[in-house]
Amino acid sequence: MNDLRSMWRETQMVVLVAISAALYAAVLVPFKGVPLIPGVTELRPANAIPIVCSFLFGPAAAWGSAIGNMIGDFFGGVGPGDIFGFFANLIYGYLPYKIWNIVGGNQSPVARTPGVVVKYVIVCLMASTLCADFVAWGENVIGIRPFWMLGNVIVLNNMVAALAISPFLLAAIYPRVKRGRMLYDDLMPSLKHGFSSRRMAGVVLIAIGESGAWILGNLISTGYWLPAFLPHSMARPPYDRAMAIVVSPMMALATLGVWIL
Repeated sequence: MNDLRSMWRETQMVVLVAISAALYAAVLVPFKGVPLIPGVTELRPANAIPIVCSFLFGPAAAWGSAIGNMIGDFFGGVGPGDIFGFFANLIYGYLPYKIWNIVGGNQSPVARTPGVVVKYVIVCLMASTLCADFVAWGENVIGIRPFWMLGNVIVLNNMVAALAISPFLLAAIYPRVKRGRMLYDDLMPSLKHGFSSRRMAGVVLIAIGESGAWILGNLISTGYWLPAFLPHSMARPPYDRAMAIVVSPMMALATLGVWIL
């Protein structure tokens, strides 16, 4: 994750953080009044922006996603759960370009070959799931909302935007930005890396950790399953202590994977 620090030394990348944040917030705010679950989450076509910006601007998009979401939160009411939203959106804007560098080879994300499409869907699903895990796990642990209520809606919201909106925006914008030599690897060539066993291990850890967190979080928060080693006192809503004990190791595993990408 050194690139999240090193990019702040580049003026152009800092400008791209501001652009990414402004774009994200500008689309987020108008839809604050269109709730999917009143008081919980709203319709978010803006979730297409971090995916697009990640492929274009790399780590600048990660910071822009986190800051833009924070700006949007100010218009919907700020609460203790927003700290998890900040880091979740940082990850949401960070993973697409990082994982694509590892699994995509030298292929363009806007190519329409079957292999590229499959890789694109996998990359978006991984980013969407870990984003959802962070918010749902965090808010359940501090007793605000159950995992199942947030985790599933956020994944759905993210993937609808990533599959129905982002590809068209990328097809229109990516070639122009590439011709203008304004992609992240043009501005910071050191960010362009390929396959390595270490980075691939990071991808595997993320996949295992985020999948385990999502499955266990849903099972526990719905009361469908609780490990036998937990005391009966934890077998009641909001299952916050059970969530902290069982799901936290999976979140730590996924976070380790992000760290070593």
